[in-house]
Amino acid sequence: MNVTRERAAAVLAGNWLGASTVPSRSLYPHQWSWDSAFIAFGLRHLSPSRARRELVTLFEAQWPDGRVPHIVFDPATPPEAYFPGPSFWQAGRTSGLVQPPVHARAVLAVHETAPDLQFLAALYPKLVAWHDHLRTHRDAGGRGLVAIVHPWESGMDNSPAWDGPLSRVTPATGFVRRDLAHGAAGDRPGDDDYGRYVRLAADYRDSGYRDFGTFAVEDPGFNALLADAELALAEIADELGLPSGAHREAAARIEKALQETLWHDGFFFARDVLTGSLTPEYTCAGLLPLVLPDLAVAPALVAAATGPRFRLGRVHGVPSHDLTAPGFDPGRYWRGPSWSNIGWLVRRGLVCHGEFALAARLGGDLVEIAARTDFAEYVDPLTGAGHGTRSFSWTAALTVDLLADQPAAVA
Repeated sequence: MNVTRERAAAVLAGNWLGASTVPSRSLYPHQWSWDSAFIAFGLRHLSPSRARRELVTLFEAQWPDGRVPHIVFDPATPPEAYFPGPSFWQAGRTSGLVQPPVHARAVLAVHETAPDLQFLAALYPKLVAWHDHLRTHRDAGGRGLVAIVHPWESGMDNSPAWDGPLSRVTPATGFVRRDLAHGAAGDRPGDDDYGRYVRLAADYRDSGYRDFGTFAVEDPGFNALLADAELALAEIADELGLPSGAHREAAARIEKALQETLWHDGFFFARDVLTGSLTPEYTCAGLLPLVLPDLAVAPALVAAATGPRFRLGRVHGVPSHDLTAPGFDPGRYWRGPSWSNIGWLVRRGLVCHGEFALAARLGGDLVEIAARTDFAEYVDPLTGAGHGTRSFSWTAALTVDLLADQPAAVA
């Protein structure tokens, strides 16, 4: 077996709880929503049954309204191990926020590796309910796009794209940050930003998890992944012999809304629903629509990815923020570092649009840098130095998936 693959498999084995995988034993000791989807992409090559269990466990925590919570808390983990924990959310064993809907694509991938119609049939209605929840409860702007109500819902918690909308939020005080016990302060969000995250989460909780409140943003990454998930759901429906046209139509509507609402001057930007303004920051979320195979503006977006702001193919991975921006920080959470899941998604998008050489170069770099940094949570795009926690599950899992597609990438 490939040495890097063996090491990645050992990370996933070490982070396995028996029914799901924690992103990190120290920093993130519970199950996270989009993490589990990315983890399943790798687990399918090592143990399809574990990959299926990962996703089934997550959807067992689905709310009656269809939402898939962004955290499912492990009852065996001490409450003080992570903040905000279950007592903060007051939602039983879950949080009340969500994360990007990459699950349908993960379910389909697991099935393609080890066909199991029973698995597909069990998760298909749950996936439909999940997507329906997003479309019916989160269209704050009335344009057919999902609005996130908290930066954590984007999966890109500390992105500069949220600075403007967050400026309206008064930071909470009087809480203890558990993350700083396991990560360097220079790599993590600042105290004021974290206080704003806590305030927003508490306000949303106190509204009964219904109100948009002071933060409602249409994120291009979240919406692109929902459109892609609808395309995956169409393929799942085809496998089950069910009508699939509505899913393809939903994907087309989201893609159209993305281009009409969030595309400006050669890039996709987030939109503050409360002001109607696009945020001025170039972030990696604006590259994620590349996963959509019929994206009309794909050539312009590839040009943006390879231009001076992201220098794709000439730096490590995909920088999370504009390399030329004054606020670019190569080590701070989502303000510059490269993440393996974003690189993996952008690579998929490059393949979709025939950019095979660039995709191969990106994939090889993702594998090499993961191995060299002991599967770091994120890396400096300029030097390749690791940041955040090590033995990070989605880094390991996506390395396994890349090696399955590019077996000669790293010996």
